[in-house]
Amino acid sequence: MKKYLLVSWCLFRVCCYAHATQGRQFSDSCAYEIRGSILDAETQQPIPFATVMIKNTRKGVEANKQGKFLLENLCKKEYTLVCSSVGYENYRKRISLSEDTEMNVRMTPKMVSLSEVVVSANYEEQRKQEEALSLEIVNSDYLKQHQGGSLMNSLDRLAGVTTMDIGSGQSKPVIRGLGFNRVVVVENGIKHEGQQWGVDHGLEIDQYAVDNVEVIRGPSSLRYGSDAIGGVINVKQDQLPEQNTLSGTVDLTGKTNNNLLGTSISLAGRGDVFFATFRATLLDYGDYKVPTDSVDIYNFRAPLYKNHLRNTAGHEHDLHFSFGYTKPTFQSRFYVSNIQSKSGFFANAHGLEPRNVDEEFHDQSNRDIHYPYQQVNHFKVINKSQWEWKKYELKSEVGFQRNFRQEWSQYVSHGFMPAVYQGEEGFNPELERQFDKYVYSANVEGAYFHSDRTSVTVGVNGSYQDNRIGGRGFIIPAFRQLNVGSFVLARHRFTEKSTLQAGIRYDYGNTQIDSYQDWFTSPAIFGTDTTDQYLQRASDLNRNFSNVSWSIGYNYHTPHWSFKTNLGKSFRMPIAKELGANGVNYHRFSFEVGDPDLSPEVAYQVDAGLEYRSERFALGLTPFANYFSNYIYLNPTAEHDRLYGSGNQVFYYSQARVFRSGGEIHGHYQIISPLSIGLVGEYVYQIQLSGEKKGFTLPFSPPASVIFNLRYERDEWKLLKNPYVSVDYKVAASQTRIVPPEEVTDGYQAVNLGMGGEVKLPERSLSISLQVQNLFNTQYFNHTSFYRLINVPEPGRNFILNISIPFSRRI
Repeated sequence: MKKYLLVSWCLFRVCCYAHATQGRQFSDSCAYEIRGSILDAETQQPIPFATVMIKNTRKGVEANKQGKFLLENLCKKEYTLVCSSVGYENYRKRISLSEDTEMNVRMTPKMVSLSEVVVSANYEEQRKQEEALSLEIVNSDYLKQHQGGSLMNSLDRLAGVTTMDIGSGQSKPVIRGLGFNRVVVVENGIKHEGQQWGVDHGLEIDQYAVDNVEVIRGPSSLRYGSDAIGGVINVKQDQLPEQNTLSGTVDLTGKTNNNLLGTSISLAGRGDVFFATFRATLLDYGDYKVPTDSVDIYNFRAPLYKNHLRNTAGHEHDLHFSFGYTKPTFQSRFYVSNIQSKSGFFANAHGLEPRNVDEEFHDQSNRDIHYPYQQVNHFKVINKSQWEWKKYELKSEVGFQRNFRQEWSQYVSHGFMPAVYQGEEGFNPELERQFDKYVYSANVEGAYFHSDRTSVTVGVNGSYQDNRIGGRGFIIPAFRQLNVGSFVLARHRFTEKSTLQAGIRYDYGNTQIDSYQDWFTSPAIFGTDTTDQYLQRASDLNRNFSNVSWSIGYNYHTPHWSFKTNLGKSFRMPIAKELGANGVNYHRFSFEVGDPDLSPEVAYQVDAGLEYRSERFALGLTPFANYFSNYIYLNPTAEHDRLYGSGNQVFYYSQARVFRSGGEIHGHYQIISPLSIGLVGEYVYQIQLSGEKKGFTLPFSPPASVIFNLRYERDEWKLLKNPYVSVDYKVAASQTRIVPPEEVTDGYQAVNLGMGGEVKLPERSLSISLQVQNLFNTQYFNHTSFYRLINVPEPGRNFILNISIPFSRRI
């Protein structure tokens, strides 16, 4: 680790020196400036704090209160100036710079935006117009207004995005019915690598340390690699502090359902070119409550003390630090983070032994954490650098991660395990499982801008994973995995309204799995003889995978209409669990067996989007269809495991041809100036076209659902700035298309309430948001929750209060 940091620092210093030398060489030709004023085209009044950027560069400033701006250190060349401000149409103008230029920018008031969650800024508008896939971008304000138990819970209000949950804090993203290793989560340019294969393994990302999140619905393997066959959650922390300032925020959070108390404190400072940021987050929560006094766990009715799911309490301690250097043509930034958490597993469900739980012991306090529980530590170091020179741009991202996860539970003999552990194996008998993953990642991407209309991007990315296991139990073997891919992406803008992009990618992967034998002996029968042997669960395996994927897309935009379509081929190589699993998954209540001969998934996918917007009305449709020639999934059987555990149903990883289709609808209508209504709906259809379950859907298919929203928002009211009141009425259809042992899940209706605004104080303002989730304490089941298998309803009524106190001063 020390060697890695030393090498990274040396590279950083070399780049700084090279940039300084280049700056001296080109100082004469890059000393021009553009200055001017931003005005409302109708009233001719200044527009304060508008964003002014040079397209395809990092050169940009924010206009002052009088609408004036200054861009310095510009070279003698042709630029595209882009200006943006909330409530106005983006302004674009091509400028051939040969001398200092002064100009007035007149911006036209903007028609109603399609969705309240979209960030109205120049970069986001540009991304939506360039991206041929369906795209949503949300900022930190949205996350605070819709904060759930985790970052993914905060995003599940977006169309096409749902979560797979277990408990109140562990959830994984599902995009259009695809989850686990079919959705890539990227943080600061590097793919987040934890234990994605398990639903109880949440994403170790601090939702307070997020500036914005970019959600791409649809196949994104071309740019992000194998696992992005379903979509991408791109988490960014790239906001820079203002020059010569020291600033920060204090965020306070409270939740009534699980009695959560949390705080997150951030600091950020910047001189001229050097900057640094720091954040610390502390969360502590108790057992969460459900609107029932007992749950059915197969043949047993487990009573709940005061509606609490016993032993689901936890805590989280997060630290973040970043520092870097920024100039108009060069920027480099280091990110260091450490996420540490401890959380309990619902005691009545772990291992399906509800009768053996000491209820009096577990119910003494709703904040203590007893066996069974998990501890997770995720350490991450990332460097992002970017160089710009004339028509060229070079980006690099280098990262190291260590994900260390332990599951602890009281030693219980299963199968032929010794009744009392004698200590001969040298491990702690209370340590049920341990996963220790080391990940090394690197991305390099170069772009050539032939003109303002044509660009070509070439990229190479790769990662190496080393996952080690420990503990008394087994489900997946230790493995090492190498992924390397390269791509070429070309984009041509025919006019300001239409853009064509196309790309091709080649991927290579290698997976090496280590053999594993039980640490205890089991009787093995050979003919008429029976002998005790250390049974082998996994064999040595070395598999190579390769594939070519491609994509072609087209965008067309007018002031009122936008159309986009994308056609492509994607690929995903099977993960180690799918190839070598052979053990009990206590959180899915199953015994899972992998197949070492699985082929990579290949999918052909088409996506489209049609959007209309006027001054007061907007409506968008985003349909999709895809065909998998060999989709990998867990196939339930009539077998039950008797050798290793509790008689769990046996599931085998299998492959089948699968057809999927569906889409999203989102709309918005402004009734009067402060009052608007909206809707967000989604539907997914999935069917297996071959295999034992031909004609069935896929497991955990989300039901059709729609959210109707009523929102009242003003610019100012008494002491409040931007006050709002919002009501969400969600209707979910019943899910009758299932794969046994799934059960039919009834439809439900739920109401969520939100309100907030900024309180104006003499020195500063503070932001307050209040949510009431499940306002009427409705008892309902989420078909994509793993607790649905044991009839645990979703959490009951939950009041969530967030207070954010910013501060800033000049230095």
